[in-house]
Amino acid sequence: MFEFDPHLLPERVNEFASYLLGVKGCSRLTVNGYVRDLRLLFEYLSATKKEHISPDEIEKDYDLSFIDDSFLAKITIGDIYAFLAYCTSERGNNLTTKNRKASSLRGFFKYISDNMKYIPVNPVSHLQIPSGKKKLPRYLTLEQSEALLNAVEGENAARDYCILTLFLNCGLRLAELVGLNLSDIDLDERTMKVTGKGNKQRMLYLNNACVRAIKSYMSVRPVNALKSEDARNALFISRLGKRIGRQAVQVMVYNYLKKIGLDGQHYSVHKLRHTAATLLYQYNDTDILVLKEMLGHENLSTTEIYTHVENKQVRAAIENGPLSKERRK
Repeated sequence: MFEFDPHLLPERVNEFASYLLGVKGCSRLTVNGYVRDLRLLFEYLSATKKEHISPDEIEKDYDLSFIDDSFLAKITIGDIYAFLAYCTSERGNNLTTKNRKASSLRGFFKYISDNMKYIPVNPVSHLQIPSGKKKLPRYLTLEQSEALLNAVEGENAARDYCILTLFLNCGLRLAELVGLNLSDIDLDERTMKVTGKGNKQRMLYLNNACVRAIKSYMSVRPVNALKSEDARNALFISRLGKRIGRQAVQVMVYNYLKKIGLDGQHYSVHKLRHTAATLLYQYNDTDILVLKEMLGHENLSTTEIYTHVENKQVRAAIENGPLSKERRK
């Protein structure tokens, strides 16, 4: 289940990981991220407190199973700040990475103190980390999006075009796209059921472009020599007769981006999701709450970034305001 040996982890970390996976519905990728951050914390604390580990053994997969509730109860907010300072000075972590680590620590200590009462005090209840400025998302313009769709060719053209069309119209995450099944598509009702983070499902409407692209792909979708039941259920099939994987989609998208001259400019599959949201906001005046629902965001603050992406709109609004032509008499 984990990328680390559970026998080398503290019992409470294993328990927390199971809680995230089984109760919170987190993905294995997310759980591994939490475990990785917690393992580093306990290796650091063990080394600095001279318990079992020396500083040069940090991140050497040392056995941390000795860490018990007594050890956890002695951890202070000062220890946590020292750990984050270590992550900055010795590991070069930027603000974003430190915030992710802080999120892991908050989740873990809340679980073992507030939820399960394994320790009497939550040492990170007042943890403060500068939030920093949110970066504006990178996205393709309408012209670049059209060029990307027009660049599709080859033996898998119908499939690739369908994938790009869903990305650019529906704002899907990569994991959501590769997880699509035939049963998730209802062309009569023009809907698509999407399973997002935490196995939360949402229903998306399919516009004309999406319906045409899916129908075109379905007319050539392989039906013979599929490798497994999972492949037979999957919407998108790889050249090997399996459900298409994340890496295959990433390579496909990168190759088409390269074809239209956008390689090496930090564009990626996830930027197509940003593009879908941005273009809807720019050209359709789509309500921010509608965008939140479409993207499957948990918090509105995550979606609000798209209200700031187009400075030209702000400039035009100010230049064409009702008092923009006024002159003092």
